[in-house]
Amino acid sequence: MIYKILNNIDSPDNVKKLNKGELNLLCDEIRNEIINVVSKNGGHLASSLGAVELTVALHRVFSSPKDAIIFDVGHQSYAHKLLTGRFDKFSTLRKEDGISGFMRPAESEHDPFVTGHSSNSISAAYGIYKAKSMLDGGTAIAVIGDGAMTGGMAYEALNNAGGKKGNFIVILNDNKMSISKNVGAMPRAFTKMRNRKGYHKMKFVVSTLLLKIPLVGKPLYNFVFSIKEAFKSVVYKNNIFTSLGFNYLGPVNGHDIEAMERLFTIAKSYNMPTLVHVVTTKGKGYYFAENNPNDYHGVSSFNIDKGKDVKNIKTYSDIAGETLCELAAKNKRVCAITAAMTEGTGLKNFAIKYKSRFFDVGIAEQHAVTFAAGLASGGMIPYFAVYSSFLQRGYDQVLHDAAIANVPIKLLVDRAGIVGDDGESHQGLFDVAYLSTIPNVNIYSPCFYNELKKTIEDVSVKKEISVVRYPRGIENNNYDGSISGDYTIISQNSKKVIVTYGRIFSNALEAIKRLCNVDLIKLNKIHPIEEEIIRILNGYDQIYFFEEGIFSGGVAENIGCRLLNNGYRGKYIVNAVNDEFVGASTIESALKKYKLDTESMVEIVGK
Repeated sequence: MIYKILNNIDSPDNVKKLNKGELNLLCDEIRNEIINVVSKNGGHLASSLGAVELTVALHRVFSSPKDAIIFDVGHQSYAHKLLTGRFDKFSTLRKEDGISGFMRPAESEHDPFVTGHSSNSISAAYGIYKAKSMLDGGTAIAVIGDGAMTGGMAYEALNNAGGKKGNFIVILNDNKMSISKNVGAMPRAFTKMRNRKGYHKMKFVVSTLLLKIPLVGKPLYNFVFSIKEAFKSVVYKNNIFTSLGFNYLGPVNGHDIEAMERLFTIAKSYNMPTLVHVVTTKGKGYYFAENNPNDYHGVSSFNIDKGKDVKNIKTYSDIAGETLCELAAKNKRVCAITAAMTEGTGLKNFAIKYKSRFFDVGIAEQHAVTFAAGLASGGMIPYFAVYSSFLQRGYDQVLHDAAIANVPIKLLVDRAGIVGDDGESHQGLFDVAYLSTIPNVNIYSPCFYNELKKTIEDVSVKKEISVVRYPRGIENNNYDGSISGDYTIISQNSKKVIVTYGRIFSNALEAIKRLCNVDLIKLNKIHPIEEEIIRILNGYDQIYFFEEGIFSGGVAENIGCRLLNNGYRGKYIVNAVNDEFVGASTIESALKKYKLDTESMVEIVGK
């Protein structure tokens, strides 16, 4: 598409030369391009639409890449990509071999840090700032959403940076949303700050006037500032940021470029860490996203004029949520936990029907795991529904707070396996490897909806740490037999066997229909593996293991070691993801690439 302004932007320097009318047109063009591309490719729409003017103002005041700008979570960085020389490639967003939906240093010098998971931007930006202050100069700016500010890591970084000298800057992009509606004390605090606009407006006007006075302006400002802070500590209660040693500026309208430029310029003048509070509207400029930002956080392709299709096709997440509702109806001890992912993990109805037993803890997976352990210790049956890649942040809590005492928490690990176009930061390929290192953890990997439902029901009465993992999307139920117990064998009295688990069992089932005389073993419980499985496998001459997960530490490696220790002398072939991160692509393409699709199974086993 041809744009009057955007087509001529190949670096942030071009943005600095535009007048007010051109800036407004640029913002319109950026929104139009984001909507067009995301409507075709899918992606994170509402968050990026809300950060357009904010991004333009940042690039007019600061000088990337000398000044490092880090967006947290990173899905609000689409406008940043368009302003930093990636307009020509933007149509490849989230496509295989295209540009990422998040910040990637390998993609551009304007992306100083990998982003994808929330609440790490302040830590990264402060580290980069300290490095710059000791080396080549420049500053670092963390742009963090109010949802990401519910993550504890953000406060660890604020605590570290607060009160120190130096021009370190945090931009709080306050859109009153994370993925689901924000909950808890922090959003209430931000609302309080937003409601004190008169005080902050007067502060802004006085600061601007003082800084314009030649020679004595800055010293005079610093003197007035110190008097004001002393007075404010008596008259007002300090907000959390000033208490942590940050100068607080704002709130400012996040869709007023000129106002933000003035405030960012003031922030640059301080020799102390500064937080600028910017208030934006998630989904700004696109009717459907602005009026329903929840549904337009992450979207598949859609019709721009009609908006996102409302599909009634049930997913694994929906089945998990329905099953929990049924369990809660029968047992008042059943409760559900989410880390700001109510809709994404299928818990929307549970939140409505069982409000007192539903807990959205914010983007705080570490807290969620230990909170679940506390609930279980108190006699409840807690299920924590969480994406596989996000559970990584709760590893220590699973190990220390649950496993040592064998506290029977239930982890519903959604998006297990390959997830597709979100790319490296969201692939659910590591949960089996890292969870299977922890004693007292039991891992189940159902393939079909009825199996998922039964597994969730069964673990409710188990006095163990139970992990139930399932993939993104919908089932491919091509199996008319029964699945029960820790494993299922489809026998053709062969000496050759395929072993697998989870979603790709469907692919293996299709493969053995096309192969002659090959057995198939589906592992229903994948950790710990019972000795009986090892004994059965020892009877085969050729074993082909297909695993939708990382090889190192995976189920196939574990079984291979045990077979070797038991004197196995047959052929043992493993297909898994080996020592690499999986990039963005369709799920189908990734399965084919790693030889986990039906065609690859037929080719490998049929040799």
